Amino acid sequence: MSDVIVVGAGVVGAACAYYAARAGLDVTVLDRGPVAGGTTGSGEGNVLVSDKEPGPELELALLSNGLWRELAELGGFEFEPKGGLVVAETGEVQRRLLDLAAEQKVDHVPVAGSALREYEPHLADGLAGGVYYPQDAQVQPMLAAARLLRAGASSYGHGALRLRLGVTVTGFLRSGDRVTGVRTTSGDVLGGAVINAAGTWGGEVAALAGVHLPILPRRGFILVTEPLARPLIRHKVYTAAYVTNVASSSAGLETSAVVEGTPAGTVLIGASRERVGFDRTTSVPVLARLAAQAVALFPALREVRAIRSYCGFRPYCPDHLPVIGADPRAPGLYHACGHEGAGIGLAPATGRLIAGLLTGERPELDLEPFRPDRFDPAAPAAQEAQ
Repeated sequence: MSDVIVVGAGVVGAACAYYAARAGLDVTVLDRGPVAGGTTGSGEGNVLVSDKEPGPELELALLSNGLWRELAELGGFEFEPKGGLVVAETGEVQRRLLDLAAEQKVDHVPVAGSALREYEPHLADGLAGGVYYPQDAQVQPMLAAARLLRAGASSYGHGALRLRLGVTVTGFLRSGDRVTGVRTTSGDVLGGAVINAAGTWGGEVAALAGVHLPILPRRGFILVTEPLARPLIRHKVYTAAYVTNVASSSAGLETSAVVEGTPAGTVLIGASRERVGFDRTTSVPVLARLAAQAVALFPALREVRAIRSYCGFRPYCPDHLPVIGADPRAPGLYHACGHEGAGIGLAPATGRLIAGLLTGERPELDLEPFRPDRFDPAAPAAQEAQ
């Protein structure tokens, strides 16, 4: 019997397992696929504060940003504290970017249009300006998840961590109302608590426990270029439309230019958003649109070949906030899911907060906005919001 069962071996589940093991708990991680086989393996590795509106998610991002820098000492997952540059095509958009940065109250540098090429020499002409965020960073998400699990498994005499892959959770065990483990395709697994870190499938796992989480898949495509002989892009660079798309609740297709290099020399090009269920069909028109937007931002990319594309599903919640904390509807069940496109960046803070709840620590942040039952019409939080 484990102290904690974590359902999901993506980066959020890995962070929950890592911090729980470091706190002295005995942890078992279950996943029906490989490590980082879901949304984590389809992400860019964003660790951003720049795209967060003021409020609970930005506070979570700031906590997580500092934790990623601490975790970077583990090594092995290509942490790049390279900063982010948000660019504006017009003066009006630049004014809105500056207003947002002032409201965020995070480190930032206003950049005039004439100074943009000091940050990115290959940017297109005619841009009105931008805002530089030195705290923005990038990690290799699959390596990060694997490194956290390995570090948790060798937690230097604290807790213990076991990883079981190819195991599908099919139900929950209970003693009275309390969750005491999970049923799986490989037999029952007992635990003092269960953490639902199943990402885009978090709503399905919650339903097995008889509770509702309105998590839906929001598909996104990424283009990958051939490796470049010399780095072309220094920072994570994106247009102001990306901030708008992140906050949008539209089910229709939305795209915005997001361009960044990797240590391997390739360039990652995004970003698209649309709710089409779990349809993985490659959309050539969407890829063409992403390529055109990237070339408009960096004309030199016109001569670079795209070698592949991939898609993934962001775990979308209607209020754009993740679900973090104990579920009062199912004692013993905790949730750490619904982060949409920010799960990689928010993973360390989520894991540390969950581990703190399990060990009785006072949370570093107010978890009320992330309550698992906030979507339940019968819950007090939901009634207050109506």
